[in-house]
Amino acid sequence: MKDGSRVIILDRDGVINEDSDAYIQSPQEWLPIPGSLEAIAQLYRAGYTIVVATNQSGVGRGYFDRATLEAIHRRMTTEINRTGGALAGIFFCPHAPEENCNCRKPATGLLEQIREELGLDLDGAWVVGDSLRDLQCAASGGCRPALVLTGKGNATRAAGLPDELADTPLFTDLNEFARTIAGNAQGEKQT
Repeated sequence: MKDGSRVIILDRDGVINEDSDAYIQSPQEWLPIPGSLEAIAQLYRAGYTIVVATNQSGVGRGYFDRATLEAIHRRMTTEINRTGGALAGIFFCPHAPEENCNCRKPATGLLEQIREELGLDLDGAWVVGDSLRDLQCAASGGCRPALVLTGKGNATRAAGLPDELADTPLFTDLNEFARTIAGNAQGEKQT
């Protein structure tokens, strides 16, 4: 089982790609945040296992279907691969909030799926998100939360984090997170 400290779980909208209050409803609407694809490639080259865990309630709300979501994820994967990165998997919650499922973040169902399906130890894994529910999911799942200020990140920071998440590290974007984490990993290898 891979050491959890070498696993990074990324939220999708607002972390990897631009977010939209109207949802990302087609592959054409999926637009990477500048530097995010390069950040994933840097983390991958540094030996991290990278997984996406994303709430996609647009499926449950009927805004788009699973086939469209899969097409969006194919485009994202193609762009990540083209930049030199790779994902170990993409896990998503398709449910609307009122369905009260166990996989919609802040619940930890997606983390449990990642553990089971990929056989990863997630203790100490990073969970990078732009919303409070991403950080809460990380903390509840035994992972380390990190907040990026892209997407809804600035609004999340402005709203204030609860005491149990007050020490969450903040990063301008996924690129700064990658430079910091991959740089620390390089330093650890040299000692």
